[in-house]
Amino acid sequence: MKDFIKKAEELRATVTPHYNCAQSVVIPFAETAGVPEETARLIASNFGGGMKRASVCGAVTGGLMALGLFGVDDAKTIAEYHRRLKQSHSGFLDCADLLRINAEVGGEKKPHCDAMVYECVSLVETILKEKGKI
Repeated sequence: MKDFIKKAEELRATVTPHYNCAQSVVIPFAETAGVPEETARLIASNFGGGMKRASVCGAVTGGLMALGLFGVDDAKTIAEYHRRLKQSHSGFLDCADLLRINAEVGGEKKPHCDAMVYECVSLVETILKEKGKI
């Protein structure tokens, strides 16, 4: 079985090229889904930093993309994905809110974003296992 978290950690540790949070979530699942890594990188390129506008966290949207790669798109599962993430983050999923709350408690940006990536990768992996997709 592929180690999705390990791949995400490698991507987040890579300085050049930079992999944004969305890319760092979707790329670990791409090969298993039969999608070339470069294709996944390009698809997710505009979703980092909350779609480059501090909107929905890129790790969250990257997770949705990863689920979609495996045909997991039913409303109940996607609602549960959102519910689980909101439960962990005071009901917030927007990049601006998550970073603000992190800063208020003295957190640094990169470790926070890395943690969001790993949380979303882990949740996607759990859902895909529950659905028998991996």
